[in-house]
Amino acid sequence: MHSPTTVERTSDRELTVTRTLTAPARIVFEAWTTPELMMRWWAPGSFGIVFLSCDMDVRTGGSYRFVFGHPASEQPMAFFGRYIEVTPPSRLVWTNEEEPDGAVTTVTFEPVDGGTRIVVRDLYPSKDALDAAMASGSTGAWPEQFEALDNLLAV
Repeated sequence: MHSPTTVERTSDRELTVTRTLTAPARIVFEAWTTPELMMRWWAPGSFGIVFLSCDMDVRTGGSYRFVFGHPASEQPMAFFGRYIEVTPPSRLVWTNEEEPDGAVTTVTFEPVDGGTRIVVRDLYPSKDALDAAMASGSTGAWPEQFEALDNLLAV
């Protein structure tokens, strides 16, 4: 049985997402830091987007670039930033630089009862930036993404 994903606004500027998976932390961390695995779960199918490319240099000071396609857009969409902190297998921190008001994302991987509790914290530069992200629907993908990750790791 899969655990639920909780998504809550924990302050004017922060969104916190939590989910517990049955896989060990080192395996979950690998799914977040290996391009071939990331491409299998990160893009939410219900959004109609397809992962076109995934470049990740997962180290402190390294960068990432994810490119997605969507039938409604002639141009691909790129999401990119840099890794501020990489501490395997317990913590990742990165910037989201595709927009001026991008969040800083912190993900922790905590071993719990044979599984891993994942906590994602998106800290936005302002209340308005988080309001805009929530209004766009982009913050609503987490339950679907975590379900896909859970399914990937259950194989």
